[in-house]
This record gives sequence, structure tokens and C-alpha cells, in this order.
Amino acid sequence: MIHPVILCGGSGTRLWPLSRKSFPKQFTPILGAESLFQASAQRFRGAEFAAPLVVTGSDFRFIVTEQLSAAGIDPGAILIEPDGRNTAPAVLAAAIHLAAQDDEALMVVAPSDHVVPDAAAFRAAVLAGVPAARAGQIVTFGIRPTHAETGYGWLDLADDPGDFSPRPIRLRSFVEKPDAATAAKMLAAGHYLWNAGLFLFSARTILAAFEQHAPELLEAGRAAMTQARSDLGFLRLDPVAWSQLPNISIDYAVMERAANLTVVPFAAGWSDLGGWDAVWREMGPDARGVAASGPTTVIDCEDSLLRSESEGVEVVGIGLKDILVVATGDAVLVADRSRAQDVKKAVETLKARGAKQAETFPVDHRPWGWFETLVLSERFQVKRIVVHPGAALSLQSHVHRSEHWIVVAGTARVTIDDTQRLVTENQSVYIPLGAVHRMENPGKVPMVLIEVQTGIYLGEDDIVRYEDVYARGQGAKG
Repeated sequence: MIHPVILCGGSGTRLWPLSRKSFPKQFTPILGAESLFQASAQRFRGAEFAAPLVVTGSDFRFIVTEQLSAAGIDPGAILIEPDGRNTAPAVLAAAIHLAAQDDEALMVVAPSDHVVPDAAAFRAAVLAGVPAARAGQIVTFGIRPTHAETGYGWLDLADDPGDFSPRPIRLRSFVEKPDAATAAKMLAAGHYLWNAGLFLFSARTILAAFEQHAPELLEAGRAAMTQARSDLGFLRLDPVAWSQLPNISIDYAVMERAANLTVVPFAAGWSDLGGWDAVWREMGPDARGVAASGPTTVIDCEDSLLRSESEGVEVVGIGLKDILVVATGDAVLVADRSRAQDVKKAVETLKARGAKQAETFPVDHRPWGWFETLVLSERFQVKRIVVHPGAALSLQSHVHRSEHWIVVAGTARVTIDDTQRLVTENQSVYIPLGAVHRMENPGKVPMVLIEVQTGIYLGEDDIVRYEDVYARGQGAKG
């Protein structure tokens, strides 16, 4: 049995404005109806694979369970990182967890935001690497390059990959992200593959590699797991021990130092969607090189991407060439296609000047549903709130604001201090400042209400929680 380990903590700033810190690209349906995370989990369905183990952050834990449930997948363990520390600590934590059950357990490590159109071919490649992994090798998967990419690291094979059929081949060395000239030479040479950041090994093998090449990580990693605590089915790694771990990738910590490395070539299609230029390629441009989605109008454009992520925003392109245009409800990106990797610089600039669009969306996801700010002024705010069937907000109060709720779909069960009542469509209720209150959806369909807040401070951190079925603690999200 192979244990999929899905790393699900990245922020995906290069796909801004569709991907942001509050809801990164792995949870977004960028290509097709499924999110990238759901597609990653689906990729490992089969008799040879155990339930996926997911490593993620606290803010995403309920999104992970919700999306897996929607895909019909029961997860294995879900490990909660106190903060993101790159891939080496995440892989280490997963290996320690699996080794406690079976140190010979095979684990396939995969990021949650990659695109692999042929899932069956990928599973076949993983199975091709199993004998090497059982023999104590660290197996990585190299992608047959299609162009001289400078955004990836490369793998230098010791033998000719031939027809690139999936089979173990000895790795000579890792190659850092090259410049354009070096990438062109490697592409022409034929024995270099893209480094996809996908790995297969036994828990025993990778822990031995940490012991040999990064022993400074082991003590803190084991302490973080030993002192982890269970929380509503999640396993929260100990924050004190976790803080002792460096922010380092698995490549730097282990892979580039190890000698027991094997590569399985993969030629059936892959992308890490590392920029909007990659999305443009994966969308399948038409004969003029145009890829468009959402409400768009395209006139005399070439080699361009036009996307509208909001039904209320029409994107019109006239005479564009080599241009990326991505519009959401609150932000628009326009860039030369050759500058796709510079989108993260724009995010840094927006963040530096305090623009909320840098990291958050108008729609904010919660374990009970989501809300959207419709109007925000100095002393009032209007939200649309959607509560899932059977879900409930925390029992809470506010210090600085009162609220007025108008139910527009479904039925709400509302608690205000010592009273409880049902509020149905077209009915409303007033929540005085300081009142202890809660709303629940007792029905079988989503409940939608409009909330009008008034007060001197309207921040999400003006919440005092008394009870919460999601055990979020205090603060905006807890």
C-alpha cells in the first residue's frame, strides 16, 4: 500500500488575483470543475493507494475536509502546521507519523497544485518506482521537458531516457533553475528532465536520509509530532517544537546531498501552473493562440489569455498580442505574457502599501460556509452570508457593533441571549451591541441572509467566542 502525502500549504502568489493568501490556487477550479487539490487527491485513487495524508495550515483545515468530502474521498491523517516552513519539515512530519505505524510504509509526496491530465499514466509511473523505493532508493519523478523552462530546477540523468517510458534511471545531479541559454542546451541534450518535486520512498529511507544529511531537523520534528494534539480529528503539530525547524525545502535539506537517488521519467503531461503563462498553455489556446474563459469578448487578439472570474465583469480584448488579462470582482491583472513570473512582485508591492487585494478576497470562507462584503463604509457594512445545511456560527458577542439580519433564503435558528427563534425568508432580527448570539441553519438547503452591521469598528477581530463547534478559539478565524 502506498500512502499519498499531499502538501497543501502554499500561497500561490504567481496566480494572483485568482490565488491569494486567504484562498490559494490549490483550492480553486482553475482548469475544469475540480480544484487542483481535489484533482491531486483523485489522482491517487486505486487499490494500491491508502487514504491521502494531508499537511496543511490551520486556516485551510476545514477547506481541505470540505473539498475532500465533495470529491467523495475520506482522508487519512490531516496534519496542521503551526506555520509554513517549506517542504522539508512537512515531509519530515509525515514520515514520522507514518513510521510510527510502519517504518517500511511507502509514501508518495506530491504538491497539491499540480496539473497531471493523465492520472492513470501517473499512477503507472509511481508503481514503476516501487521496486526501487522498496530497495532503499529515493525516487523522484522527472518530467520530459517541452521547452527551455527557466522556472524549474532540472535533473541530469546518468543514462539516456530513450523513449521516456517510466522506469528507474540513476540520477547524476540536480540542476538549479537555469538561465535561458543553459535551459536551451539542456533541452537539446536530451538527458535532462524537469524536477517536478514529486517523490516516492519508504518512511525508513527518508528518515535515514534526514539523519545523515539534516540531523538538526530530526529532534525538533520528532518533538513536534510527539507533542502534537488532536483537535476535531486534525493533528496539530506542537508550535514550540515546530518553531525550531528551519524554513528549508526537501531538495536543499536532503535530495541534493543524497546518493541513493533514482529518477522515473514521466512524459504524459504535467504542469505546476507556476504562472499565468502556464495556465494559458494548459487551457489549450485556439488557432490564434488565444485562451479565454468566463464572460469575455475577443477581437483580433493573438497569443493571449483573457479570463473573467466574475459573472458581473466582462473582459473585452481588442488587438492584444502576448498579453495576460485576469479579472476578478475586485482586481484586474494586465501583463505581458513574458512577465508572468513578475506577478509575485506586484503582490509584494500591493502588500507593502496595505492594499487588501494583495492577500484577501471579498468572499471569505469559513467552516460553516462563507460571507461576502457587499458594501463597506466608515460606520456600516453590508454582507451576504451563506450557511451550509446543519452548520452553525459560534456563540459570540461584539464590543463595537450591532447587527441586523434579513433571511433571504432558507431558515435560520437565531439565539439572542436567553431567547431562540426561527427566522424564515423575508423576516429579520436585530442583534444589539454586546448581545450573546448565534445563527444556525437547521434546514437541508443553504441558508442565505443579508447582514447589516453598524458601529465604530467593523473588523472581523471584534468577536468574543463563548462556544464554537469548530474549536477555533478567539480572533477573526481562530
